Amino acid sequence: MNTRLALTPGEPAGIGPDLCVMLAQRPTPSTDLIAVADPDLLQQRAEQLGMPLELLPVDPQASQSPAKPGQLKIVPVTLRKEARCGALDPDNAPYVLETLRVATQGCLAGIYDGLVTGPVHKGVMNDAGLPFTGHTEYLAELSDAHPVMMLATPGLRVALVTTHLPLSEVSQAITAERLRQVATTLHQDLQQRFGIKQPRILVCGLNPHAGEQGHLGREEIEIIQPVLAELNASGMQLIGPLPADTLFTPVQLQQADAALAMYHDQGLPVLKHLGFGQAVNVTLGLPIIRTSVDHGTALPLAGTGQANLGSMLYAVKVATEMAERR
Repeated sequence: MNTRLALTPGEPAGIGPDLCVMLAQRPTPSTDLIAVADPDLLQQRAEQLGMPLELLPVDPQASQSPAKPGQLKIVPVTLRKEARCGALDPDNAPYVLETLRVATQGCLAGIYDGLVTGPVHKGVMNDAGLPFTGHTEYLAELSDAHPVMMLATPGLRVALVTTHLPLSEVSQAITAERLRQVATTLHQDLQQRFGIKQPRILVCGLNPHAGEQGHLGREEIEIIQPVLAELNASGMQLIGPLPADTLFTPVQLQQADAALAMYHDQGLPVLKHLGFGQAVNVTLGLPIIRTSVDHGTALPLAGTGQANLGSMLYAVKVATEMAERR
């Protein structure tokens, strides 16, 4: 039986719908993709791209034959207003959340084996009055979980202790409890979802030179080192805290299964430089499998046919492998 993945396009004015249409043109022999989206939106975008698209209404709980290239199974969720390429509209923000809610509930109910998400636009969600800080945080609310954000590309995985916070709030957010939870979740999911028996994780310090023995900050001495020592005593392999400017060098990474960065822009620029367009966002610590593209909505490219499908393909591949391994 094929792996069944729910697919949400994300922001309707961006390239997410394009990616769904482009994905439907390719055979996915081991994966059954079910879009949770507005059918008219996908049909209109297919016409703009000049690509064939036959939408197949689906009963998620019924057994159906795989879709052929040019076909896409769909569970309909209706837009609030017609979407135009590149034109953000706060009125459609609730639609984006509804697609995520429907898809996530399907995963929690066992209808789907995992969720693959297209890019959302946080700004327009906030303009609509919705307290939305990102997929990771929203999925945590829906599933009552404590997630960990990890991006992966061939040769590198980077997880984050803090995610979408202003830099001025990062230090205060790095508590012993939070670091312990994130490191434990990362270790367990590398074992259970990626099949790594004894993960070796490199841990960044927060400050330049990992604090320079306290001269450039004391978070390493007072928080990070004690937590790593505690977890290593329980059998984990957490190496650090290491200076972030030398942690991401080939000689260090070749012996590591993942890196743990303290904040968003400490680790992700390195990963995206290495694998932009071929990377995937994986949410660890959830009761469901969730992967996403590593890029934004790319509003100017919507409907032009210039969107790069690479990250979406990799997100589907990783979600399928995680589901099969489970």
